[in-house]
Amino acid sequence: MGLFKRVKNVMLADLHDFVDRLEDPISMTKQYLRELEDQIEKAQLALSQQFAVEHRYEQLIQQAKEMIEKRARQAKLAVERKEETIAKMALQEKIVYEKKLASYQQQYETLKEKTTYLTEQLKQLKEKYEELKVKQLDLIARAHAAKAIKDINASLVSFSPDHALKGFARMEERVFALEAEAKASSYVYESTKPLHFDPLLQEEVEKELEQLKAAQ
Repeated sequence: MGLFKRVKNVMLADLHDFVDRLEDPISMTKQYLRELEDQIEKAQLALSQQFAVEHRYEQLIQQAKEMIEKRARQAKLAVERKEETIAKMALQEKIVYEKKLASYQQQYETLKEKTTYLTEQLKQLKEKYEELKVKQLDLIARAHAAKAIKDINASLVSFSPDHALKGFARMEERVFALEAEAKASSYVYESTKPLHFDPLLQEEVEKELEQLKAAQ
């Protein structure tokens, strides 16, 4: 194999290894969940800002209503006192606040619609996140199982029965040799072991020995 071909093969192997790591199911699911967590965090921030603006408009609406009521009372009191100029000024401010109130209420309704939309979107994101968390556990379990099966199959492919059989045959021969050595050592021990006569039985032994001799 030429040098350039070997370099090419090494580069391809490195590239495939990189792609395998890049597409690792466990790592990728974690990355997808992190991205979803970022989206949820941004949605929560946007919703909190929306609530703050909504609360501000509620205050503006309440202030406008109070000013309308106040100017209406002032205009009525001025008319009763025949103070037409003051009555006109009060009514003018009342009309201005009524227009402001209408504008505030319109903007408030628009904000409420956006708040409702954001709330629903955030709810869906959280539901999807929990769904994907469960899915991730399933994928991780399946990925581990698939890897285990792949490793086992790879081991079986590389496993050589002949090698194992030859190894067992050698071990059996070794055991036979050990058994023969043990048997030989027992024989040597028995042949060199000094004879021991029981003195209590000597009389009986001598008697039977004489009988054997006489029978010849």
